[in-house]
Amino acid sequence: MMNKLLFLACALVASFATQAAVILQYHHVATDTPRTTSVTPAEFRQQMQHLKDLGYQVVSLDTIIDGLVRNQPLADNAVAITFDDGFANVFTNARPILKEFNYPYTMFLGPALIDRREGPVLSWQQIQTMQQEGAIIANHSSYHHRLAVPNKGESKAQWRQRVKTDILLAQQQLEEKLGQQRKWLAYPYGDFSAELEALVSELGFIGIGQQSGAVGPGVSLTRIPRYPSSSQFAAMKHFVPKLKTLALPVTDYSGADPVSTTNPPVLTLSVDSSDFRTTSLNCFFDGKPLPLKWLDADTFRVQATAPLKLNHNRYNCTAPSRSKPGYFYWFSQPWVFVSDK
Repeated sequence: MMNKLLFLACALVASFATQAAVILQYHHVATDTPRTTSVTPAEFRQQMQHLKDLGYQVVSLDTIIDGLVRNQPLADNAVAITFDDGFANVFTNARPILKEFNYPYTMFLGPALIDRREGPVLSWQQIQTMQQEGAIIANHSSYHHRLAVPNKGESKAQWRQRVKTDILLAQQQLEEKLGQQRKWLAYPYGDFSAELEALVSELGFIGIGQQSGAVGPGVSLTRIPRYPSSSQFAAMKHFVPKLKTLALPVTDYSGADPVSTTNPPVLTLSVDSSDFRTTSLNCFFDGKPLPLKWLDADTFRVQATAPLKLNHNRYNCTAPSRSKPGYFYWFSQPWVFVSDK
């Protein structure tokens, strides 16, 4: 009897570990904006149609975050849609498509940028219309400055005060204009650090990045991943496989601070490898495999062999699930380089 109960308990744990959801991230939905941050309306429609045709549950971001906070299983075919920066083409081009499919979505925006009308951004009237229709509006900091590390000449205390003020000011502005009280912060440019994560947690916020990955057990509430779905990632050959991914079950993030004073940086990560073979886990930079060493049964270290030179540097690590054929565990580590001088 005891063996049977143990088997059932293990089965439940394995089932829980392979529950995951995906959060998609967009900026522009247009044909006349920078390709690096854009998906065309035709590409966006094709993606939305694919979600419908394959029976994915497009849910509110509330549903996914509440599940993470409550440590409850997530439907492995759940997808949430998010937009950063609050560009006007989301209203004119994405919104009609989303209404056609009846899909909920979230927009992260900087209130100061909206007030100043910096760039082709939404008006407050448009934002209020979208909110009244069901869209969630959330915090992207007020000024969209880089928050991860101190600016040149800025002390740690000054950095901390600047970042805290920016986050709380945006929250106050969103509450005053929209009544928005969700304490979610999408990091500007996707940049964050262990110290920023600690501050975000101290302020009672959920932190959301732009690094790729599924959402599920093992995901930190201060670095929730999203799949960028614009630029080259808008193509269906890239879009479709990401919907069949699982969150790599990380058990220790202490060796995964995105801030590094060395280039190439070192990533050390401890994981629960019960549902994949450690020999099948591989890490990549810019599509090329990286040397990887297992330090013990659950901890590995990976480092590129040459300095990273992209605008957005990421190590991506994947491993096929043993219990869920066709699905891959996925973890993305972003990097922010600083001088140690």
